[in-house]
Amino acid sequence: MTTLQSIPFSDLTIGQQATFSKTLTEQDIVLFAHTSGDINPVHLDKDYAEATPFKQCIAHGMWSAGLISAALATKLPGPGSIYLGQSLRFVRPVFVGDTLTVTLTVKEKHDRKRRVVLSCSVTNQAGKEVVSGEAEVMAPETAAMHPSPYLPEVSLT
Repeated sequence: MTTLQSIPFSDLTIGQQATFSKTLTEQDIVLFAHTSGDINPVHLDKDYAEATPFKQCIAHGMWSAGLISAALATKLPGPGSIYLGQSLRFVRPVFVGDTLTVTLTVKEKHDRKRRVVLSCSVTNQAGKEVVSGEAEVMAPETAAMHPSPYLPEVSLT
């Protein structure tokens, strides 16, 4: 079993970084469409997508943005963080098989209410940025270790 480590506000430093990576699967796209209700055919219909400038299905932009949420929740500052806001810019499309890496960098700290602003950059396996933005979170007050919650397997039938 893996554990998650929270980093308290007092231990965060300007310039501190963390990364989180995940490879997009076709199942990820279908599950995201199902849970979000976003069934735009550019994500799900290969024939439709062939007529777009991308020539193939693309991931939902918010799937990529969701990886930022995962990085904040599991890496920096980690469990106990409260997500307060996010700016996003979608720079490039994401395709099935792309491996995205989120890099978070502590940009500002505000002692009042333990607020932290982090720059967020999501790059693909070629090192090209696909999403950029800034997140604001309330960091945990104390350090803690947390066991990773169990997630049951999900399959599409």
